[in-house]
Amino acid sequence: MPYINVKITKDGTSAEQKKRIVEEMTETLVRVLNKKPEHIHIVIDEIEPENWGFAGMLTTEFRKQK
Repeated sequence: MPYINVKITKDGTSAEQKKRIVEEMTETLVRVLNKKPEHIHIVIDEIEPENWGFAGMLTTEFRKQK
């Protein structure tokens, strides 16, 4: 039973985009691993930007620099 956990920041991602993520990841596991779609689980965790850090700063700080 494949399980995929996708973590993204909680802003700017539409329901349609999330649907595509689930569809395309499922298709990939079916094609590459020969898994049945009904056995594939995909969870999308949306993280507040102020709770996501990289390169020594919060995402909110990084985006202000752009």
